[in-house]
Amino acid sequence: MNKELIINATPQGVEIALLEEKKLVEIHNEKTDASFGVGDLYLGKVKKLIPGLNAAFVDVGFEKDAFLHYTDLSPYARSILKFTQQSINDKSEQVFDFSKFEVEPEIVKTGKINDVLGGKPNVLVQILKEPIAAKGPRLSCEISLPGRFVVLTPFNDIVAVSKKIHSSEERKRLQKIVEAIKTKNFGVIVRTAAEGKNTAELHEDLTALVNTWKSIQKNLKNAVPPSKILSEQTKTTSMLRDLLTEDFNKIVVNDQNIFNDTRNYIQKIAPEKAEIVSHYANGVAIFDHFGITKQVKSAFGKTVNLPSGAYLIIEHTEALHVIDVNSGYKSVSNNQEENAFQTNVEAAEEIARQLRLRDIGGIIVVDFIDMKLPDNKKKLQDVMDGFMRPDRAKHAVLPISKFGLMQITRQRMRPEVNINTSEVCPSCNGTGKITSTVLLEDEIEKKLLYLVTHQHKDLTLYVHPILYSHLTKGWLFSSIRHKWNRKFNTKIRIAPNTNYNITEFHFFDKDDEQIKF
Repeated sequence: MNKELIINATPQGVEIALLEEKKLVEIHNEKTDASFGVGDLYLGKVKKLIPGLNAAFVDVGFEKDAFLHYTDLSPYARSILKFTQQSINDKSEQVFDFSKFEVEPEIVKTGKINDVLGGKPNVLVQILKEPIAAKGPRLSCEISLPGRFVVLTPFNDIVAVSKKIHSSEERKRLQKIVEAIKTKNFGVIVRTAAEGKNTAELHEDLTALVNTWKSIQKNLKNAVPPSKILSEQTKTTSMLRDLLTEDFNKIVVNDQNIFNDTRNYIQKIAPEKAEIVSHYANGVAIFDHFGITKQVKSAFGKTVNLPSGAYLIIEHTEALHVIDVNSGYKSVSNNQEENAFQTNVEAAEEIARQLRLRDIGGIIVVDFIDMKLPDNKKKLQDVMDGFMRPDRAKHAVLPISKFGLMQITRQRMRPEVNINTSEVCPSCNGTGKITSTVLLEDEIEKKLLYLVTHQHKDLTLYVHPILYSHLTKGWLFSSIRHKWNRKFNTKIRIAPNTNYNITEFHFFDKDDEQIKF
């Protein structure tokens, strides 16, 4: 698959577009003043315990306290509390040797929040979800530091290998390598990108993450909550870390500093890919040049059109998203069932793209075109699963119900991307109302009277085609134009101009020069 990353830097922030086979599938916006990001680590202060929810509210410096549920505490919550306090109180110049840290017993899965955070302590937490609507961030104590090939999980000694690596021999090979190079008190998750990598590459990635953990220890010294302990990489580099694969063939950046940072980062993680990064300095806006602006305009409306003439209606409610599939004007056969199936398959591909593009999370209900055959319903579910496979967010696709509805759940990580693709009407300026034709007619007549009074001859009035038809309609001398000719004893030409808005009009003299008022 052909993948391209287009990065547009503006004074307001950085926009990142991911294209697959020239089609926009993800768009991310990193604002200059963004204060929270998934993966950031904070030293927080427990403010309130809610036994009924088995959760706590933690102050991490946001206007609303962040939410920490018992299930997100991590089995090693007591170890994290002990580590946090030990790091804050550490007076030595060097950070203490984490491999000698005494890990506390694991907490039970069915425990109570008061038993762990009863004293409202300071705690090291990681942002799990960004603030959404009126909710503050959601937190986790299950600290994880992602790298290119591995993810470091402190406080445990478990080595796990991604299930997406299908070869059992390769999984065993990677497990043996990691177990040999990792240090005590660090768990490691081997990512899919590690498949085929040698010991040196894995060791370099792991060492970088261990050094990051030492930075966390250093930043915790004498820290006072709430404070940021470690910031995730910029969205650009974090996307590169997670997405860069063999089929990535182009990264285009319009900012010299981001270009340098991106090239250096790729030089470090994948030197053979450094040449795919290029700096864009053309006069045309980068998103316009690559056709991204047009794709955004066509993809973010309430209605999304499909090539066959079918279309989707995407509605958002407080509890869920609803997508309605409507049939098109093109038919692949005379068989109604086959037409419904083919249209549904086309819609499924676009729905999978829309979920990624808009970053829609929670419950999604899709009303596909009704099909009678159970085999077709099962095929459609399999097809939907296939289209959803490239999606990095956790998701689940349920079978089509007897009402013809498919339910999809998708992990909600950050607020939904919502781009307003409509433009303000030039006629009404967004009010939804324009000047009535009677008043507009009077306004034109007053200006005409002024021109005739000041000895203007051979006048041409340019108006919108709809207004033109109103002013010239009627038999013989019954039109408004002829009424004006008789009233002012002069010949007035009226001509349509499709570039005008519906209430716009201008007078021109005999030299075809616009008359200014």
